[in-house]
Amino acid sequence: MSATITAPTPQALARHARRRGTGARRRRLLLWIATHALAVALALMFLAPVGFIALTALMTDQQALTSELWPRSWNWDNFAEVFEKSRLLRWAANTLLYAGLGTLFTLVSSVPVAYALARFRFRGRRAAFLVVISTMMLPPQVVAVPIYLVWARLGLTDSLWPLILPLLLGDAFSIFLLRQFLVTIPRDYTDAAKVDGCSDFRTLVRVVLPMARPAIAAVALFQFFYCWNDYYGPLLYAGVEQENLTLSLGLATFKAFHSVQWNLTMAATLLVTAPVIIVFFFAQKVFIEGVTLTGVKG
Repeated sequence: MSATITAPTPQALARHARRRGTGARRRRLLLWIATHALAVALALMFLAPVGFIALTALMTDQQALTSELWPRSWNWDNFAEVFEKSRLLRWAANTLLYAGLGTLFTLVSSVPVAYALARFRFRGRRAAFLVVISTMMLPPQVVAVPIYLVWARLGLTDSLWPLILPLLLGDAFSIFLLRQFLVTIPRDYTDAAKVDGCSDFRTLVRVVLPMARPAIAAVALFQFFYCWNDYYGPLLYAGVEQENLTLSLGLATFKAFHSVQWNLTMAATLLVTAPVIIVFFFAQKVFIEGVTLTGVKG
């Protein structure tokens, strides 16, 4: 008596391959979750407030006052209502002016100072660097009153210019970060440029700046985010006129006027924070590269 062995059909082979593929993907997924369990938990912990803000922004004003977490209806018109009840576009224009010019002025003024502290040999170089570092330890509240009196005598209060113009004199943290990166660039490049007849300025523009793009991008992002989120400075100088407010200060005033309408407050918060999240999402690679490559040499 002989047993007959039948060959599996193509359909059975396909089903078996699909089951094996599904099982392999499930194992890889479980292995990835087990390996990154802590990172996943931290990511969920940081994303939970953002999710709460987004869900509350889509609720009605009555439901936003309850303990429910999921909207009964998706009220996308809450975002349109925020624009109707606030000067959000004007605040965004003021914030872009502050952040854009502030970032540009910081780079223009900080890069030459950092290059001089990193490359030039002169008496008092270390003392000058220590003075720059020491200004980072001075709280802004200490000098707020005398600086405000100076700008008041110049007639520039009730505007953002007292926050923008001082950045033409450099920023201590930006100078420090750029200087720490520039000292890591080998001198052979700058020496070769000078042998070819380049001046110090041309060496900086043609040789050093292209090599320092990661650090410059990191400094630009740091300064842009600081200006975008700045609340203390506009609170001192912007005044009470709605035309002069930035997004951070305007959001605080909007919350004060709509303190019981949490859906509108959350919608406004989401609109204010979304541009920063989008910018960082697209620029995170160069930002992390710049911070990582920044040296700590003396």
